[in-house]
Amino acid sequence: MDITTSTSLAKMPCTILKGVGSSLQAKLQKLGIETIQDLLFHLPRAYQDRTRIVPLRCIRPGQVVAIEAKVKSSDVLFQGRRQLICLLSDGSGFLTIRFFHFNRSQYNNLKTGFRLRCFGEVRFGKNGYEMIHPEYVGILDDQPASVEEYLTPVYPTTEGISQYSWRRLQSQALQWIDRGMQELLPPNLLQKFKFSTLKETLLYLHRPPPDAPIQLLIDGKHPFQARLIFEELLAHYLSLRKLRENAKKHSAVVLSAEGALIKKFLQQLPFQLTAAQQRVYQEIADDLLQTHPMMRLLQGDVGSGKTVVSALAVLHAVSNGCQAVVMAPTELLAEQHLKNFKQWLEPLDIKVAWLSGQLKAKERRETLAIIENGEAQVIIGTHALFQEGVEFKRLALMVVDEQHRFGVHQRLALREKGYHDNQYPHQLIMTATPIPRTLAMSAYADLDHSIIDELPPGRKLVTTTVLSNNRRNDVIARIRQACHEKRQVYWVCTLIEESEILQCQAAEKTAESLKQLLPECHVALIHGRMKSAEKDKIMQDFKAKQYDLLVATTVIEVGVDVPNASLMVVENAERLGLAQLHQLRGRIGRGSVGSYCVLLYQQPLSEGASKRLSIMRKSCDGFVIAQKDLEIRGPGEVLGTKQAGIVGMRIANIVRDQYLLPKVQEVSLEIIRHHASIIPLLEHRWIESAEDYGRV
Repeated sequence: MDITTSTSLAKMPCTILKGVGSSLQAKLQKLGIETIQDLLFHLPRAYQDRTRIVPLRCIRPGQVVAIEAKVKSSDVLFQGRRQLICLLSDGSGFLTIRFFHFNRSQYNNLKTGFRLRCFGEVRFGKNGYEMIHPEYVGILDDQPASVEEYLTPVYPTTEGISQYSWRRLQSQALQWIDRGMQELLPPNLLQKFKFSTLKETLLYLHRPPPDAPIQLLIDGKHPFQARLIFEELLAHYLSLRKLRENAKKHSAVVLSAEGALIKKFLQQLPFQLTAAQQRVYQEIADDLLQTHPMMRLLQGDVGSGKTVVSALAVLHAVSNGCQAVVMAPTELLAEQHLKNFKQWLEPLDIKVAWLSGQLKAKERRETLAIIENGEAQVIIGTHALFQEGVEFKRLALMVVDEQHRFGVHQRLALREKGYHDNQYPHQLIMTATPIPRTLAMSAYADLDHSIIDELPPGRKLVTTTVLSNNRRNDVIARIRQACHEKRQVYWVCTLIEESEILQCQAAEKTAESLKQLLPECHVALIHGRMKSAEKDKIMQDFKAKQYDLLVATTVIEVGVDVPNASLMVVENAERLGLAQLHQLRGRIGRGSVGSYCVLLYQQPLSEGASKRLSIMRKSCDGFVIAQKDLEIRGPGEVLGTKQAGIVGMRIANIVRDQYLLPKVQEVSLEIIRHHASIIPLLEHRWIESAEDYGRV
């Protein structure tokens, strides 16, 4: 490649740097680093202060410091293992340096009288202060080594790239900064928010002065970092805003509702819609009357009634002679939707079809035929809905449940199948994992949001108790009491290892044990390796009160409503995340009596697990729990790892940097109105595959 003075650093490959051959290039590519710009945006994760020499009298355990001293003695000793031990002194104090891995040359060099500059962590050993395997360099008495001019950066790395290599690469990259690093933020914006220029920012973050606040830098809260974080958040927000505008340029079928059909549907329901359900349905109905595709995210806590609202949306498609699909990430959840939709829609003479990977060849052929000819008006299924061979007659509405469990390209594939006569289907995206407002503002800025923030009347809050496993007998007594009062109980066995077979075996053992401990209770077992029909029968029998106690794996995270179940025991609860614990707890509290959830844990309990269980004990609010989950696990985990293209940010962290989001939203309007030409440049700098995600 010909490099000129006008070549952008975003197009300048790292291979122009000295020492970057094919091997190092491949390692850099693992970290997503292709260009000089990528390299400069690969910021340090920590900093070391090697700018001053600390006298040995001033060192303290836990400090990471540079010291300078002479070797007073040097010996190879056997203390459990062979080690090289050198005693150092600078006249003000003493320090031992210890090496477990060393060679003869090293031993020969570290002789009495030899002067060293060492850098490492100070620990308290049995003979006083020591450093284990410090970095060190020999210093000639007549040529004292100079100290570092800047704080020493420590970079995130991968196998095969040392910190020395990173510093050498970044030093070379910084020499190009005047040649092609384009400042994208307008001068008035930099001035308004007192932001530094991009050049000043990068120079400071790669080479902080000795007096720079190290902790502020490590926490990602330094003003120079805020300037880059702001630009990255702005790029993501503008990109999603643009997607939203582009989506409105596409056409969609206008889906008005047939009043008589909606009325008939509502009359046959055994319950009244809550005010929140009615409000959200009206928002969806208004969207479906538009000539562009609806793009709406429907959030609601466990048991808030999202599915019935989605069924009303489906009736809009059917009323207009179109098809609707309801896609769920697992067979079990899809089967639950199938039961509900058949129960609600078949009495209205609406044909509901089922498509999953488990269908036999003949059933699949027959189902594909009625989907293609339009006889199937509503199709429920899993990933099989967007696979090759599935052709819709006229798909006008997609309902995607627990959307974060699907990859972007999977949803794109289903959307493309619905493209017909230059029109795209409407999309209703649902989740029972509440997404905190902070995260939704940035990760789903392209969607309209609806929240069902009210539980159906009669739902009771669940009282949650956290108990150590050594109080198992107390729990057994509580189960006995519940059964005596004709109440039903769930006992949930959580994942022991990443093996469904072992998990099922553990559940079988637990069921046998509980049968012996509770001979007066009827105990049933359900797990993921059972056939669907078998699982279905057990759940229906449990609902019909033929069993008192249901031992289950986490397959009951979604399932049949059992209002009489008022007690749940979750074994090894410390192994589960907050979202899954909250989903499980949502299986109880569906009747008119108070319900109780017992979270049993094994000691010792990690700090993270202790924090999760404490949150569960204190709150039943899905949004509070989701916010805490976000703080503990971070946005990538909460949204699902497949959403990396949306929240895969290089520098920004949505939780830490949420204070910047209102400012980002304010500035985005100014950029759109007065500086629209920089939007594609910002996208190119900060977002990979923006075009693919934009089409979803």
